[in-house]
Amino acid sequence: MTLALAGYSAVFMRYSMMVTPKNYLLFGCHVVNFSAQMTQGYRYLKYWNFGGREASLEAQAKEGLGTVENKAKEALDKVKEKLPK
Repeated sequence: MTLALAGYSAVFMRYSMMVTPKNYLLFGCHVVNFSAQMTQGYRYLKYWNFGGREASLEAQAKEGLGTVENKAKEALDKVKEKLPK
């Protein structure tokens, strides 16, 4: 869909400059849309093809490990508090 919308915007950018009088508002709207679609396409490719997914999963794993360690330390502290001295 991203590719279709980018193509559509590119066609209408050209059209807006070919008509008489030139339609700068239409051109501007499609420049913004084209830019947004290209950004989305880049983000998709980066995530799925250029290692973004692996980096995201690695970060989540590190975050989860830190959380588990903290909970284990808290549980250990609670047990130590309840032990007789």
